[in-house]
Amino acid sequence: MTSSLLLLGGRIATMDPARPDAEAVLIRDGLFAAVGPTRDLVQQHPDAPRIDLQGATVVPGLIDSHTHIIRQGNNFAMELRWDEVPSLADGLRLLREQARRTPPGAWVRVVGGWSADQFAERRLPTLAEINAVSPDVPVYVLHLYDRAWMNAAALRALGIDEHFYEPFVSGRLERDDSGRPTGLALARPNAQPLYALLDRAPKLSFDEQITSTRHYFRALNGLGLTSALDCAGGFLNYPDDYGVISELHRRGQQTVRIGYHLFAQKPGRELADFQRWLEMVAPDQGDDMLRCLGAGEMLVASAYDFEDFSFPRPTLAPQMEAELEPVLDLLLAHRWPFRFHCTYEESAARILDVVERVGGRHGLEGLNWIFDHGETISPRTMDRIARLGGGISYQNRIAFQVREYQRRYGEAALRAVMPVRRMVQSGVPLAAGTDATRVSSYNPWLAIHWAVSGRGRGGDEIWTEEDRLDRTAALRHWTANAAWFSRETGRKGQIAEGQLADLAVLDRDYFTCPEAEIAAISSDLTLVGGHVVHAGGRFGHLAPDALPPLPDWSPVPLFGAPGHGGRPLVRPVP
Repeated sequence: MTSSLLLLGGRIATMDPARPDAEAVLIRDGLFAAVGPTRDLVQQHPDAPRIDLQGATVVPGLIDSHTHIIRQGNNFAMELRWDEVPSLADGLRLLREQARRTPPGAWVRVVGGWSADQFAERRLPTLAEINAVSPDVPVYVLHLYDRAWMNAAALRALGIDEHFYEPFVSGRLERDDSGRPTGLALARPNAQPLYALLDRAPKLSFDEQITSTRHYFRALNGLGLTSALDCAGGFLNYPDDYGVISELHRRGQQTVRIGYHLFAQKPGRELADFQRWLEMVAPDQGDDMLRCLGAGEMLVASAYDFEDFSFPRPTLAPQMEAELEPVLDLLLAHRWPFRFHCTYEESAARILDVVERVGGRHGLEGLNWIFDHGETISPRTMDRIARLGGGISYQNRIAFQVREYQRRYGEAALRAVMPVRRMVQSGVPLAAGTDATRVSSYNPWLAIHWAVSGRGRGGDEIWTEEDRLDRTAALRHWTANAAWFSRETGRKGQIAEGQLADLAVLDRDYFTCPEAEIAAISSDLTLVGGHVVHAGGRFGHLAPDALPPLPDWSPVPLFGAPGHGGRPLVRPVP
């Protein structure tokens, strides 16, 4: 028995060059079966169930080509989001309110997605302010890859005092004149202490992580996102920490398609990690909802340059090449695609030397390997990546640290940072992502707004007009182009016959709305494989069943989160 659905009467931006625009689309058995004028499809399929789009703009489901969705799902229920908070005063007020409702044994957490640039005060919080709003409940606040604050209650909960031994590879705790940690943790230059300390905080139970992840997926669906490439990250070890996503996949409760990469966890022992994983899983193992893609974004720790723009550019360790080459040799010998984090041009030159050398022995054809980030790379490096068969996944991290970058490198360097327009001109495969959530917000529309406006979170100009993307090009990097990065070109990313039926019906016209409104776009109706995974606004009557509730102390239902709703105490910033 076949299932079908006809969506008609809309403005459908297909991202398909053969038919860029349409009014209606027929979905059958999870695929787009026909695309065209409303009149034609109604005549050809008179008995198909229908949804009247009421003139709404429809786009392919968005694809985040670089994020940390699996890790964030496990934590979403615990985190207070500052993504849309317009002032530090409002952020501290939310901290106070959440501390009052947080039960013993739980913490208040703000983990990324915000920037001092977005605040009216244009400054970071102080430890005195954080301690004042929550003297007794542990609080952890993370700012980018830069620093984290733990209040006095958090230090007590972790047993951190003047006798605490710091086991960090780099980075440090700030201490007062008597040697007692103040609660400020600094990434200098490595963020490892920020995350090691967070990892010691209480965690949700397995069942609570299941519910948390489902709510996170619903929030992403509420923004029109239907696919994500997961880059794992520190403290997400395979297979131990993949139980939640595996269980949701088994139950059929996964509403975002995920392709995942494996991230080496033990500095100096990365080769052993990958040797073990090669015996457990293989690229393309899985299905359209959950599939292994390859290795990365960290292949070896010595090749990882952190993007703290408030600190001087780090120089990769002298042993990097000797450590990276055997790992890459192993992966390419077994035809494993890979991706690697690289912020700076100086790092890229050395890493690409290894890629070129090992690729010359094994071949790079068909691997669709990925170069991540690249804020300061040159046209020469872009061309080199393209020649070696790689693509670039770029993100809007610079939008969260504009003033710090400008202060350190100057106005001219700011105009040239994250040169997306030059990447487009180079012809290298190119897609966009968020790198959510410990730096950027998971909201894709913030990233799209940055690419179109050329402005940071506080409205500061990064690019002049000639370096910005037009709206169609920016959207293409979140749809059709992104399919290349999971080796699914022609399978998804377009509203075209035979492709997976993933789409978003937007709450306003992305192509004509005022530029400032792009960051506020959400989806009124999101379909994955032709099934409704989110509905609101004019399509609220089509909403799927309510999810199991989050813990009653979770900040998400009360204060909201991008795509999730709630009852925010502050209005979102455009």
